[in-house]
Amino acid sequence: MLQLVFPSIYPESGSPRVWRAPGRVNLIGEHTDYNLGLVLPMAIDLDCVVAAAPSGGGWLRAHSIQIGGGAQWRLEEIESAAPAGGWSDRVVGIAQELARRGESITGQDILIDSKVPMGGGLSSSAALGVALALALGGPRDPRELAELAWTVEKDFVGVPCGIMDQFVAANGQEGAAILLDCRTLECRAIKLPEDLAIVTVNSMVTRELSQSAYRTRVEECARAARTLGIASLRDADQNGVDSVLARFDGILRKRARHVVTENARVEAFTGAAQHGDLAEMGRLVTESHRSLRDDYEVSCAELNFLVDAALATPGVFGARMMGGGFGGSIVTLVRRDAVDRLIGFVSSEYQRFRQITPEIHVCRASAGASQVKV
Repeated sequence: MLQLVFPSIYPESGSPRVWRAPGRVNLIGEHTDYNLGLVLPMAIDLDCVVAAAPSGGGWLRAHSIQIGGGAQWRLEEIESAAPAGGWSDRVVGIAQELARRGESITGQDILIDSKVPMGGGLSSSAALGVALALALGGPRDPRELAELAWTVEKDFVGVPCGIMDQFVAANGQEGAAILLDCRTLECRAIKLPEDLAIVTVNSMVTRELSQSAYRTRVEECARAARTLGIASLRDADQNGVDSVLARFDGILRKRARHVVTENARVEAFTGAAQHGDLAEMGRLVTESHRSLRDDYEVSCAELNFLVDAALATPGVFGARMMGGGFGGSIVTLVRRDAVDRLIGFVSSEYQRFRQITPEIHVCRASAGASQVKV
């Protein structure tokens, strides 16, 4: 439908081409990506869609339906543009990075429409970045596409993130999660059990990663790695963390312990999924939440409440907070015939707790970014 709205925003432009990129749910492997560890995300059936058409007059223009506003840049200003601190940074950042790589940037009119909730922990920013990279003529190879969008997110937008979100937005597969080694970028599809449903519950507490304690956690992990004498916490083991970091800052020991045990949980979860062991998958996901809550200290009262409410629902195997933390969503593993029970119970309990109706999505593992046929 975006192409139908396009003429009302850009009446002088021709028919646009349309591109999409999905949000993601990370089943397990949280805060391990920027430590070059293991993650197991899946692309979901909530997309960011970008329509683009050539424009005259030497302008790059963008309009967001969700934000209800736009931004524009003269083409000659793009290579020297600086971040302004909003959603439009990803537009000019992608254009600037393409120019830096030798691509010719021409005038474009861009219209953005996203179903991925902003601030909900489902990676709306990565979906936007990947879709924009396609719309502005970026690489079509999924790995190169992910690397381009990731470079802009960390170097121009200023979020010190790992590559996981952009990678799964570009490489998602129907019916499967993606086991990704964030150091080598080797990946493989992990088919999920058919009787398992993945349900996200949005706490409606928003956070901006670049302005939160996320950056502090990145720095703490780097300090822990230096203390251990290794390049990244990916190379740490539990004995090393306990024996070396015990002599230093207790905070660093807790942060490193989460990363080390979380990498192990990803491997164990993958094995359980391949054997269809839903109980073990759920146990590992819940253990991940406790580690994020107690060792990594990135949860909050709302996320903890939602996890506890989900776990109190018959038919739920496991639940945990997801994403950067301090708000956003939880992910729940639940038997398919218990989904309605989960939604009803968690909604009523959260309404009682915070007088807020949470936003809930039953997520389907979906394909990665692509052009939309119109």
